[in-house]
Amino acid sequence: MRTRTRTLTRAATAAATLALLATTTATATATAADAPGFLEADDLPPHASSPWYAGEVTEGLPDPEPFCMEGAVPDKGATYHRSFGTDYDTHAAQIAVTTGSSKAATALAGKLEARAAHCAADWLRENPGASASWDDYGTVDAGEGAHVYGVHTAPPESEHGVNLFAIVHKGKKVTVVRWAEMGTLEHAPVAAFRMTTTKAAARL
Repeated sequence: MRTRTRTLTRAATAAATLALLATTTATATATAADAPGFLEADDLPPHASSPWYAGEVTEGLPDPEPFCMEGAVPDKGATYHRSFGTDYDTHAAQIAVTTGSSKAATALAGKLEARAAHCAADWLRENPGASASWDDYGTVDAGEGAHVYGVHTAPPESEHGVNLFAIVHKGKKVTVVRWAEMGTLEHAPVAAFRMTTTKAAARL
């Protein structure tokens, strides 16, 4: 499989923390009947030194929204999210949406893919003076369409950050999964995250 790499400049993303998993909100916890199916903690790429912890499936968008995806996912009654964390800096988030039609789901998935692909360049325009790179890891044979991207961030005089994104659509449903930790794309668990993408499609 071919991958495309673009080296740009930009700053690191603000890391979500494990504390998000324990934060209570005014939104009601979703029931399995209401929400699309979500990943479980064990579906994420294994961490070398920590188990994964999964928060509740909750109606609405997470706060903050995942890096690169701010404002791209509709915050309506058919939108749910789940946050994941470890004992270290590695964390993840999943948002799933039930749209009005399969055509709408395909359009939303395309919008989210564009956000991931253009993330580094878009952020650079607002944060000059740092560096970043991105990779298009291609499609995954899952759902009716699944695509994986990576974004590396390196702000001046600060830690490097790496993000992996999976965008999947199946029927009327769309999900985006973001995995993140300190590091570079060279060390990102791309193969394991592609398996996570397959599981996200199966659970959706």
